Amino acid sequence: MRPFDYVRAADVDEAVNLLAADPAASYLAGGTTQLDLMKDGVLGPERLVDITRLPLRGITRSDDALHVGALTTMEELAADTTVERSLPLVRQALLLGASTQLRNMATVGGNLLQRARCRYFRDPAVPECNKRDPGSGCAAVENTARMHAILGVSDRCIAVHASDLAVALVALDATVHLQGMPGRRSVPLTQFYRESGASPDVENVLVHGELITGVTVPLPPASAASCYLKVRDRASYEFALASAGVVLVTREGTVEHARVALGGVASKPWRCLEAEQVLTGSPATEETFREAAAASVQGAWTVPGTEFKVELAQRTLVRALRTVSGVTP
Repeated sequence: MRPFDYVRAADVDEAVNLLAADPAASYLAGGTTQLDLMKDGVLGPERLVDITRLPLRGITRSDDALHVGALTTMEELAADTTVERSLPLVRQALLLGASTQLRNMATVGGNLLQRARCRYFRDPAVPECNKRDPGSGCAAVENTARMHAILGVSDRCIAVHASDLAVALVALDATVHLQGMPGRRSVPLTQFYRESGASPDVENVLVHGELITGVTVPLPPASAASCYLKVRDRASYEFALASAGVVLVTREGTVEHARVALGGVASKPWRCLEAEQVLTGSPATEETFREAAAASVQGAWTVPGTEFKVELAQRTLVRALRTVSGVTP
C-alpha cells in the first residue's frame, strides 16, 4: 500500500473543506472498504479524511418518516423499534447483508457507497476494467461472469451493485442528504446511483468533497406488508445472486400500492417501475405476479454465464410477492 496522509475531521464543514481542497483525498468511514482497495492497489488516495467521529449518528422518527444519520451502524438501524415494526424489509436486508461483527462497524452511509465486488475491478493484475481504468475494456464480458449484472449494463461494464440495504431503501423511495462546498442538497436514492453506461467509473452523483450526512426513509402505509428476499449460493453471509425488496398493500384481493426493487442483478439498486405498473390495480394472483416479474427484467443484457439470472430474478420476485400477499402458487 502506498503511503498517505491521515487527518481526522472535527466537524462536517472541516471534512468537506479538507476533501474539496485536495483532489487526491478520500473519506474514510465504515462500510466503504476503502482500506481493502488501497491494500490491493486498486485505489491510491494521497490523503484520508477520517469522518468516523463526526456527529452524524442517530435515528429519529417523524410522523411519516425515519431519519437516519450516515454514521449510524447497520446493527443500530436493524435494532431500531420502528424498523422492526414498520420496515421489515430494511431489517431483513441489514441482517442478511453482513455478520453481526461487520454490522457493528459498518455504517449506513458507508454501506450505500461500497464499491463493486467485481473480481476484475478488485484485481489490478487484470488490465481490462473500465471502472478502474476508463477505456481499457471489461474483462468480465469475455471471462467468468456468473456473479455479474444483467440490468443497467453494456459491453463496457457488467459489475453488479453489492448493497442489500440500498435495494430496500430504493423500494421505499428513500432520500439521501448530501453536504459539499456548494452547500446542502437532497437526492432521491433512485436518482443517486448511475448505470454503467458510457462511464462505469462514475457510480453516483456525488461531486468531489461531497459527503452523505443522512438518509430519510418514508414509512409505508400501516396496512402495507413488506419483505426482502435474498437468493445466494450459501446460507451464510454471501452476496446476492438475486434479491427483491417488495412493499405491497392489497385490499379485497386487489393490489392498491406496490413498490418493487431488485438487487444482485443490476449495476445499481434496480427500481422496477414496470413491475409496479403491472401490479397496481391488478388482482393479487400468481398470474399477475409472473407478469410483473417478466416486466421487471425487460431489457436484460446477458453474456455467457449470466443468462440464468433472467429467470432467477423473476422467480425471486414472484416468491417475494407471494410472501407479502399470502398468495400460494
